[in-house]
Amino acid sequence: MLFSKLLPREGNFFEMFNQHADRIVEAAHAFSSLVANYGDLDLRAKYNQEVDNAERAADRVTHECNKALHVTFITPIDREQIHSLINTMDDVADLIQDSAETMALYDVRHMTEEIVRLTDLSVKCCERLRDVVKLLGHIADQATAEAALKTCEEIDRLESDADRVMRTAMSKLFREEPDVREVIKLKAIYELLETITDKCEDVANVIEGIILENS
Repeated sequence: MLFSKLLPREGNFFEMFNQHADRIVEAAHAFSSLVANYGDLDLRAKYNQEVDNAERAADRVTHECNKALHVTFITPIDREQIHSLINTMDDVADLIQDSAETMALYDVRHMTEEIVRLTDLSVKCCERLRDVVKLLGHIADQATAEAALKTCEEIDRLESDADRVMRTAMSKLFREEPDVREVIKLKAIYELLETITDKCEDVANVIEGIILENS
């Protein structure tokens, strides 16, 4: 009895999920601003830094969550679900940073219409991800659980939209771009941006599992 009273019973995991989701959206918005202002070198550097700052902040939340998981005796949801959710969310933040870094590394000279469209879909996915994460602590309520599942479906649709945009972008790239170096650069960027939406869908799938098991 005394031993069980000394053990931490329930970490503040839902709040950490919310914090991480907010950092993901910050990174996504900074990346969107980077794309929108790519021709301005000073703004490009500014928004690159904002992406880095948001990703590092997300890393700190992930570390805090994983640490809490090791010392918490009773968790509000399954331990494996907590671990899977926070680390899959962290993959989203990492991919946003990777996209910004790859643009700089490859010295991409201009933003294409396809980069803009994929960026917009990535931002929308990240925003929907944040929305559904904020519902997680209240899924015992049936209406909230249903709203969360509908938001997961929205993320799935956005990911499908991104798939279609990338297929069109690749087709156009290989048909119309004569410079092989530009093909290599843009192909890498398109794939990274589409992978952001893929990873958001992975987060939605984890959340769907949590809802179905706990609501």
